[in-house]
Amino acid sequence: MSRSAIASISLPALQHNLERVRTLAPRSKVMAVVKADGYGHGLERVARALASADAFGVAAIADGLRLRASGHRQRIVVLSGIDEPADLAEVRRLDLDVVLHHDDQLAMVKADPDPRPLRVWLKLDTGMHRLGFPHARAGALVRQLRELPQVHPDLSVMSHFANSDVPTDPVNAAQATRFDLATRDLPVARSLANSAAICHMPGAHHEWVRPGGLLYGLGLAPDQTGSDLGFKPVMHLSSKIIAIQSFAAGERIGYAGAYVCPKPQRVGVVAMGYGDGYPRHVGTGGPVLIRGRRSQVLGRVSMDLLSIDLDEFPEVRVGERVTLWGDSLPVEHVAAAADTISYELTCGVTKRVMFLEQP
Repeated sequence: MSRSAIASISLPALQHNLERVRTLAPRSKVMAVVKADGYGHGLERVARALASADAFGVAAIADGLRLRASGHRQRIVVLSGIDEPADLAEVRRLDLDVVLHHDDQLAMVKADPDPRPLRVWLKLDTGMHRLGFPHARAGALVRQLRELPQVHPDLSVMSHFANSDVPTDPVNAAQATRFDLATRDLPVARSLANSAAICHMPGAHHEWVRPGGLLYGLGLAPDQTGSDLGFKPVMHLSSKIIAIQSFAAGERIGYAGAYVCPKPQRVGVVAMGYGDGYPRHVGTGGPVLIRGRRSQVLGRVSMDLLSIDLDEFPEVRVGERVTLWGDSLPVEHVAAAADTISYELTCGVTKRVMFLEQP
């Protein structure tokens, strides 16, 4: 018998969220970011639902291969670029766009004997200090790339915000200004806006926007759900109660006896644990949903199981399904209980969970 854990993926919600992005950035093309297996939702199913996107953004060439094998013909941008010269042949074979973010990659392109031009995105560091050329080099680099026969004349320039989730952080305006000054006179397409900037910084939209978490209905901050911004949750994670126990006051539940019953208590055991991707750091008080009403996790989450409070649910029986996140229980609330972000939770759902598509 298979485990009871199910991740239901709403394809209509994905499509709604893409259209919501287009409403917020009506003059920009949309690069749908589907890295990390579509933020844990399944690359192929996500791309199928987002087939009207102008481009896809992926982290690795292997993801581009999967998308091409699934029949997607729009531009696919490898956001981390190439690791070695041999990658260039695969990039050309699959007709992928490639990001260049440091001089070693540029040297690989220059030394490549294949004259077929590559579609290149030049990445600038405007303050994230992770990947990218210094923004002051933008003009010289664009001129250099335009002289290379290996580079397609349709050149794009991009950068990435470090803290756009906090709209009031002055670093955001500083980064936007650096990017604008570095690129405003260059004959290139520009891309700066990630999910948060799509919502809060219309001046940063430029020719391309790059939504990630928004497409999956994920919020931008711990106290803000995707629904607050007009986006719909895509993943609904649930499992079944496989046992119900009654304990006396003072009895301890789970590993290390981390929860002590303050009174006689009815406890349900759910087939869900960190082996399924549910965060172990959610302890007592972590929210769950039963019959549309909130309850809580009790004690430590184990590999395969977690315990929940059924004191207010005398009618609930073994076999009933419990929502771990999704729909009326925002994943952001569970992430807050685990002291993490919603992106980590959806990306972490493991393959032993059954994925179902909601058409």
